[in-house]
Amino acid sequence: MPSFSRLIRFLARDGHIYYGDAILPAHTTDIRAASTAQIITGDIFGTHSLTNRTASIRLLLCPLSPTQIGTIRCLGLNYAKHAAESKMPIPKYPVLFYKPATSASGPTDPIPIPLMAQEAEGLDYECELVAVIGREARDVPEGDALSYVLGYGVGNDISHREWQIARGGGQWALGKGFDSWAPFGPGIVSTELIPNPQDLSLTTRLNGKEMQRSRTSDMIFSVAKTISFLSRGTTLRPGDLIFTGTPQGVGMGRNPKVWLKDGDEVEVGLEGVGTCVNKVEFEKQKAKL
Repeated sequence: MPSFSRLIRFLARDGHIYYGDAILPAHTTDIRAASTAQIITGDIFGTHSLTNRTASIRLLLCPLSPTQIGTIRCLGLNYAKHAAESKMPIPKYPVLFYKPATSASGPTDPIPIPLMAQEAEGLDYECELVAVIGREARDVPEGDALSYVLGYGVGNDISHREWQIARGGGQWALGKGFDSWAPFGPGIVSTELIPNPQDLSLTTRLNGKEMQRSRTSDMIFSVAKTISFLSRGTTLRPGDLIFTGTPQGVGMGRNPKVWLKDGDEVEVGLEGVGTCVNKVEFEKQKAKL
């Protein structure tokens, strides 16, 4: 599939937006540390070429353009310890919900909090491994499922527990689907570099303090099992994202509860991929003229 190792989409110092293969400094695997990239031309889901040209990175963008992002599927309660802290039974089948494509944003973009989500407390973080589908998949056997993955990123499933649970009418999407509430990146690491997504460390830091630390081995439904299940009778397309669930340590599960506030900085990290750092920004009431 891909010819890249660490795919990024970035604004270069020459003012142009490129896809590229991030060139990392020695002794780090965090894509955010890259200052240059080898430019990629063509269709990253089809015929593309890794050129000999390089460009300096000014800003890392969402790894996929808005026109390339398809369906955003998300799993709830997919880590055993998170299910326990939520006082929920281990699910028999993957708990699936969706976010709109407009929820996707980049690794340093702000997290905008609309006025509707400021009506009550409940704003929460969720660090997650994100699998990016690279080719069309339907009724895929579990043993072949990872061959349909373009690569992996780390994401933050921003959630508002009041709108998700108390006001959601039994559907979670309302409290999770606001604009830019699915930041991910900082790039997409190929399956050659991450052949086994089930033994990676995940972390969340809130204003520098560690809030989540776990390993993907605590997943109830592995990435391969999840892709196989989601493809049963349903076509997964290139550019579809799968947020694979969060481990224990979310704000809702703490005593006392920890809710995100205006100005908070949230960093989510995935071993072998890197970190996304996003600042919470409460939208202000527009002045009436």
